[in-house]
Amino acid sequence: MQQNPSDEPAVDVDVRAAVEAVLMVIDEPVTAAELAGVLEVPAEEVLDILSELQREYDGYTGGGPGGTVRGFTSMRGFELRDVAGGWRIYSRAEFAPVVSKFVLGGQSARLTQAALETLAVIAYRQPVSRARVSAIRGVNVDSVVRTLVQRGLIGEAGVEAESGSMMYRTTPYFLERLGLGNLDELPRLAPHLPGLENLAEFEDTTY
Repeated sequence: MQQNPSDEPAVDVDVRAAVEAVLMVIDEPVTAAELAGVLEVPAEEVLDILSELQREYDGYTGGGPGGTVRGFTSMRGFELRDVAGGWRIYSRAEFAPVVSKFVLGGQSARLTQAALETLAVIAYRQPVSRARVSAIRGVNVDSVVRTLVQRGLIGEAGVEAESGSMMYRTTPYFLERLGLGNLDELPRLAPHLPGLENLAEFEDTTY
């Protein structure tokens, strides 16, 4: 008797590979429970896989053959982080200078020196108004701010109570392009930009 296709067992999904596939496309941390729900497997199994992937990306091989030293090989340029209960792949902090050079140095859409300086001020002083940025840089930044908004690197962040001026801050896209998880991981760009060496010394007065 011919077997009915509907009676055939479900395809055995490689859960580990499926977890990696989801991690590669998410734009915010995902919990083990959320992954387990999608993959229809126990959360404990997913958590074990995440821990295994984290160690693998850090260079741990379990001591298998293949040119390893004490169970370790070269770490990847990315890492799997458990941040506030959610998991996501990030580029490693030690490669931030290379990532930022690639992103901010531009490829087809290179940022000008003026744009880099303005972006640095906003990144380190956010939320901040255009008037404040202009005061720090000593030049009008209206056109540069519009360019950064168009590039998706900064966005509006409400109105300043005292002056009624629009405030700006960096966007999640800015962090994504630099390969950062949050603003605490910002590479120290400002000290390398002429005229902004003492950015942190500016007082938070309103302009």
